[in-house]
Amino acid sequence: MQSSRRAVVACQYPRSTYRHSTSSHRALQGTKLLVPAVPHIRARNILDSHEPHHTNEVNRHLQTEGVLKITLGFPDNRSKYLERLVLSLGTHHGHGPPITHSANRGWFWDVRPTKESLGQNYRARSETMDEFPWHTDCSYELAPPQFFALQVLQPDFCGGGILSALKVDRIRSLISADAYANLLKPEFEFKIPSEFSKDPATVSILSSILGINARDRSTMMRYREDIITPVTTQAFSALKELKCAIREVELLPNAVLRLGTEDLPERSIILLDNRRWLHARSHVKDPNRHLRRVRWNAAPFSNGSMYHPEE
Repeated sequence: MQSSRRAVVACQYPRSTYRHSTSSHRALQGTKLLVPAVPHIRARNILDSHEPHHTNEVNRHLQTEGVLKITLGFPDNRSKYLERLVLSLGTHHGHGPPITHSANRGWFWDVRPTKESLGQNYRARSETMDEFPWHTDCSYELAPPQFFALQVLQPDFCGGGILSALKVDRIRSLISADAYANLLKPEFEFKIPSEFSKDPATVSILSSILGINARDRSTMMRYREDIITPVTTQAFSALKELKCAIREVELLPNAVLRLGTEDLPERSIILLDNRRWLHARSHVKDPNRHLRRVRWNAAPFSNGSMYHPEE
């Protein structure tokens, strides 16, 4: 271990629910249920980021399952493999480029607790140890990224920071036709968190929560409960029904994927379709937990519009 590496907290973490095999199970309300499998491939060296077969496999899994785990067979604390992989997906598979996180942050964002985050008014939840409920990344953007990836530089050795993922299709099946139609309308205001502001004049957007994928007609979602305000009575009712559906689907068999330290150790990368999966994070228990995030392939979600406070 290099001397510059952050210290490991002396604590144990519990066994998590992830398995590579579809024959694995997890307990839910005393009943053993099937756990969704996560596709898993390995990168032997950094050159795999340009190797056609490797990038084809990455793209195939993102287009089909919308989730993929990559294990790096080499140290890469600067995330050069991930950077080159995302660019290769653009060159060979038409993915859009990485997006900046804010006006003063670049492609990569370090997801780890900071000293500043201990303050009461700190807002960037990814830099705190707080729980982060169900959401999609950049729901406040007119063109949110379709994909994001998290590289594990140091996992939570105390059993916290568990990543959960929930497929949008499972939620869609529990929503009434009326609510679904209203969730497709641009009648929801999404407040832009100040830490992710790219234009001080724009404080929120007006958009829909759901969208339709033009390629396969599947349902897409943008969601983060704490920044959404419905602007019509119908939108209010539809959002209420959506929240109930999310709570209900969490209890269904095969619905929630939970990835802990055993599943995502150091040198792991998890890639997720940000429109087909919601994700959440449990409370971080290890202050040295450190992930690195990149988002890419931004595209307009719906006929949303910018909202300016002066208007």
